[in-house]
Amino acid sequence: VQLQASGGGLVQAGGSLRLSCAASGRTFSSYALGWFRQAPGKEREFVAAVSRSGGSIYSIADSVKGRFTISRENAMNTVYLQMNSLKPEDTAVYYCAAGRYGTGLRQYDFWGQGTLVTVSS
Repeated sequence: VQLQASGGGLVQAGGSLRLSCAASGRTFSSYALGWFRQAPGKEREFVAAVSRSGGSIYSIADSVKGRFTISRENAMNTVYLQMNSLKPEDTAVYYCAAGRYGTGLRQYDFWGQGTLVTVSS
């Protein structure tokens, strides 16, 4: 599976962005999907994950709960991360990943190239 993330950019605090991650390959629906982020000088951290079937099986990091939403559209081989009420501390490179459902980096076998989100105060 090859993943291509897009949708990052510069936004003011309180604004919104929607990240997209398009996947190639016919086995997209076989994988759980996740979003991670890495801020300068920090380790990559979990943001959100959705199970293979999507729906009600998903997980959101406490730091973004209530502000970020993950969803997937298997027919389009795409996973989304809707980010609302953005804060300067959300500034990071955001990565999408495919693998086994969970919050750990090692549970994901395939990674996109990352898209930069910058939130100005």
